[in-house]
Formats: sequence, C-alpha cells, structure tokens
Amino acid sequence: MKKYIYTVMLLLASIMISNAQRMLPKQKGLEVNAGVLTNDKIGNDYYITIGMTINGKNGNYRLWALEYAHHYYQYKDIRIPQETYTAEGGYSFFLLGDARKNFTLNFGITGIAGHETINRGEALLFDGAKIISEDNIIYGAGGRITFETYLSDHFVLVLAGRTRVFWGTDMKQFRPSAGVGIRFNF
Repeated sequence: MKKYIYTVMLLLASIMISNAQRMLPKQKGLEVNAGVLTNDKIGNDYYITIGMTINGKNGNYRLWALEYAHHYYQYKDIRIPQETYTAEGGYSFFLLGDARKNFTLNFGITGIAGHETINRGEALLFDGAKIISEDNIIYGAGGRITFETYLSDHFVLVLAGRTRVFWGTDMKQFRPSAGVGIRFNF
C-alpha cells in the first residue's frame, strides 16, 4: 500500500513542479472568470465570463469572451435588476514576470458590444412608477490588468481588475470590476 501512496505522491509532485515551457505561441486556453462589480459598493452585483485565449509571442495573447453581468438598483423596498450580455475581443500585453512565466502581470485592451436590459424589459413598477431607461444595444472599450500564476502546466490562476466604458446606455457608462478566474491551456 505504501508503494501506491508514494507513487501517487511522486506523480503529483512531478506534475506540479515540472519545468515545461509556458506561454507557447499559438497555444490556446479556455478561461472562466467570476467577480464583483465595484461601482458604488460591493454587494450582490456580479459578473460571469467565459473566454478563449490564443498566445502570441513574448507572453502576449489575444482574447475573446462572452459575459453576463447582473447589477441591482434599489427602489423603495425592491431591487430593480440590470442585466448586461456582452461579447468582447482584444489583446493582452505582457508587462512583468519571471523568466519561466510562473508569475505574470498583463495589461489588456478590448472592444465590447452587447445588450443591456433593465427590469427584464418591464417599464412599469408595482406602485405605478415608470422606468424611463430603456433596453439598449451597447458598445464600448475595456481595460484590464491581470496577475496570472501557473498552478500546473495547464492550469493558470487569474486575478483581474477591469474597467469598462459603454456608449449607447441609459445607465452608468463607467463600470469597474474585480474578479478571479481559472484558465486551462490546451
């Protein structure tokens, strides 16, 4: 039994400590992120993102992502939801990191397009008040700074601080957020 335990421990240690090359050009990755929107206060406002990365040279990479964001506005005793569905594409530039790319700091710029809905399209509230903001097609630009560290040769932990600026919206144009994610490199 001890032989099996030692064998499994040795395999796990070799996987975690291996010295494989990282950030290889044309290597693809699947990334999932979740975080909080930090407009006024941190609370029930969140986002979920799924994306794809394709590594370039020198630690840079292209990225594409789909995102769902949910934000609440307080009105009397109820919360009015604002939901945003976006697609984004952009490029992330390597800023700092060690030689083996175990730890990296990247800065990304993205273009964004999507749709936002307020109170799921219902303009009239329970007390007869009317929401004057409408559902809109939105577009804009985003910036993100990420700290990335390899957990193994294929799994990357991503800590991200982001901001987005939207046009075509009746709501807030400037939307900062912070989150955490995991990327699996194929």
